[in-house]
Amino acid sequence: MTIDLIALRRELHQIPEVGLQLPRTQERILQALDGLPLEITLGQSVTSVVGVLRGGRPTEGKRPVVLLREDMDALPVEELTGLEYASTNGAMHGCGHDLHMSMLVGAAHDLCARRDELAGDVIFMFQPGEEGADGCRYMLEEGLLDVAGSRPDRVYGIHVWSSLDPCGTFSTKQGTVMASSDEVRVRMVGRGGHGSSPHRAADPVPALAELTTALQTVVTRQYDVVQDPVVITVGLLQAGTMATVIPEEGRLAATIRAFSREARDRAVGMIPLVADSVAAIHGVQAEFELIEQYPVTVNDDEQADLVAGLVGELFGDDRHLRWRHPLPAAEDFSRLLETAPGCFIGLSACPPELDPATAPFNHSAYARFDDSVVPDGARLLTELALRHLA
Repeated sequence: MTIDLIALRRELHQIPEVGLQLPRTQERILQALDGLPLEITLGQSVTSVVGVLRGGRPTEGKRPVVLLREDMDALPVEELTGLEYASTNGAMHGCGHDLHMSMLVGAAHDLCARRDELAGDVIFMFQPGEEGADGCRYMLEEGLLDVAGSRPDRVYGIHVWSSLDPCGTFSTKQGTVMASSDEVRVRMVGRGGHGSSPHRAADPVPALAELTTALQTVVTRQYDVVQDPVVITVGLLQAGTMATVIPEEGRLAATIRAFSREARDRAVGMIPLVADSVAAIHGVQAEFELIEQYPVTVNDDEQADLVAGLVGELFGDDRHLRWRHPLPAAEDFSRLLETAPGCFIGLSACPPELDPATAPFNHSAYARFDDSVVPDGARLLTELALRHLA
């Protein structure tokens, strides 16, 4: 069976769905896998698709397993690219997950055709809910790692970018490649009153303002901003209803991003201490809530080197770039890398007519992805599995 991966990508681009429940996307992936010799498992709490390919060559002892993962969900962004196949349903594949799914479908077809060469098994993991919904965690809780009978020995995933590097460039990095991400929420509870008499109230607004600036001061004074930085961004600051009323309470929400587990743990422990101290100075009370999100994404050094070498063999050395610094974005592929050695691989899909330095980046309503990179992404995933199992 021959499948047109570009046509599949463009079809998926027109039916984006957000979050953990992606019924139309799941249905289309199942259609694309139909007829392949795969053991299919569907998610119970999420609309995931997992296919297991049993290699045709016998093995002794533990059967080797390679897991290939790509994500399925879109963003709640109205697309403004003007493409002929642009989405019109109010959501958008603005992070390239339509390309990801198409690459993994292509790898599934390629590896099924070469099944007799495999002395081991392959797990094809189609995951919903990467965009902040932690879909990987749901799949792990439902037994993803045991679906093949043996736990994965290697894990790989590819992520496309709409800018950064020239089109078709694969990127790798040893060690930390993406940050952790957590959300903190602080509620300052005071005592409301008349704006003319703040001494008769306990105003939460100055406390929230001081906490906002204090958090920025702390990360520049207690963390190595070059070797092990922490980024705290206050994205929500809310209090009051009108200028003459001191509100009873106000709230703040921020993200914490770190590039090591140690820095992340320190930051999470530091914020409630700072919040309590600021609250005490202002005579209000601070209530702290942590919403844990994604761990640091850490590539295995040997696997990053293997990917770099394989890209050179398949496509030429000019198609690979070794990143010097990690991205401050976060990924729940990090959870898989905590279970087995592997590599999270970048692939630029920046349209050749655009400058990678200025092209709209992932998550922009104007982000465009050149789907000519899809066959090469599928080929790399295929060859990584063959490298371990053939």
